[in-house]
Amino acid sequence: MLEVTVMELPPQIQAQLMQLQQLQQQLQMILMQKQSVETELKESKKALEELEKCSSDEVYKLVGGLFVKRNKDEIKKELEEKVETLELRVKTLEKQEEKLQSRLKELQEKIQRMIPTAQ
Repeated sequence: MLEVTVMELPPQIQAQLMQLQQLQQQLQMILMQKQSVETELKESKKALEELEKCSSDEVYKLVGGLFVKRNKDEIKKELEEKVETLELRVKTLEKQEEKLQSRLKELQEKIQRMIPTAQ
């Protein structure tokens, strides 16, 4: 089997390979962001769940290293809005991930078609 190094490839294929690498890096960033947002979403949902169990009308919220007494309904509304925002963010990141996956697949197929003609 003949090994082809990147330097032996025509400039057009090298450019496609660089674009492929950039898309892979973008996808990796999207996946990391998605994981972070999903973790935050899970934590927010758990906080809402725990808030529902609380019988008191007042709860404490951590603000910059201090616990501040707040109305339970205000905190519940804040958390519900945060969950909604995070769910939208996850959906957006999933769409970006799907688009990048599709572009990566197309580019990989294009490169594979180009390589036999370059040898």
